[in-house]
Amino acid sequence: MARRKKDRPVFERTPQGVVVNLPREEVELIVRLVAELRALVLANDPRTEHLTRRLFPPAYHLADDAEADAEYQRLMRDELVASRLAAMQQVGDTLTSKDPLSEEAMMGLLQSLNAVRLVLGTLLDVGEDHHPGEIGDDDPMVGEHHLYQFLSYLLDAAVGALS
Repeated sequence: MARRKKDRPVFERTPQGVVVNLPREEVELIVRLVAELRALVLANDPRTEHLTRRLFPPAYHLADDAEADAEYQRLMRDELVASRLAAMQQVGDTLTSKDPLSEEAMMGLLQSLNAVRLVLGTLLDVGEDHHPGEIGDDDPMVGEHHLYQFLSYLLDAAVGALS
């Protein structure tokens, strides 16, 4: 990844909004990842459903509640999808501009970054015992693990800017 200006936070709160101090390549990467996520969510493909399961978690966890959860998913999925799509659209619309991001745009960015990270974490089978330093350079998914770490870093920086 390209270098940021020294001593400048990734997300800098100003009176005009939050300034994003990321190199163009990193902004383009985020926009591309969010576009890929959008396509994945819109596809509603049973073959990739396992990747998006953490985006649409069950409301009921007990086996006896399967029918209630299916009803919840039927009633709420469209609303959850619409909310995610609106956030993703905001990322594409605002992140590439040079203007500071509003609080609403930052929330959309947070939601979208987290969603990409959740899907990637599912793909990598990341759990509580995930230790990025233990991923070897010969691991076939080393790039994806580095991307997961980068997204985690961005999420932390974005939350910090909003706090």
